[in-house]
Amino acid sequence: MKHLTISGSKRTTGSKADVRATRKEGKVPCVVYGNGTENIAFAIDEKELKTLTHTPYCHIVDLDVDGTKCTALLGEVQYHPVTDRALHADFLVVDEKKPVVVEVPVIITGNSVGVKAGGKLQVSRRKLRISGLIENLPDDLTVDVTNLAIGKRITAGDLKFDKIAIVNPKATIVVSCLSTRNAVAAAEGESAEAAE
Repeated sequence: MKHLTISGSKRTTGSKADVRATRKEGKVPCVVYGNGTENIAFAIDEKELKTLTHTPYCHIVDLDVDGTKCTALLGEVQYHPVTDRALHADFLVVDEKKPVVVEVPVIITGNSVGVKAGGKLQVSRRKLRISGLIENLPDDLTVDVTNLAIGKRITAGDLKFDKIAIVNPKATIVVSCLSTRNAVAAAEGESAEAAE
């Protein structure tokens, strides 16, 4: 999984005026906490935060707050209900020796036999939650649908990857191949030919 370095500056907390002043400067108030570390209130440039929020991928964040460095993951981000601008962001400190849970995109590959027969591919999950050590976390999960026939599905329980575990319930449907009118018509045509 890719690392992203983000620099921040410590901020004073307590008054709404301080928070407003921070936002006026084009910065987003943030806090980093967890893993036995002291909470640090800081601010980062709004554009820098967008490199984390405006992408389907999850990143490990190498955070530098006025010289205090830590490895973190982006937690919850609060947005303005009208302007959709980020109002506040939480960062969670992680230990490289302990497993973490993150959400990563699902990449579908292959040409399904069901689609070739007239079926329709339906992707139900664009992301899955996985658990593993930071060094083993992939940028995405590749799911091959080549052997997926009409009426069949691939669930989270069907997927196996080295050194990581999928956290979603095993019955979670990731992708399925649905029957269509074309597939039914083709099947009926084959049945009629076989009968002759």
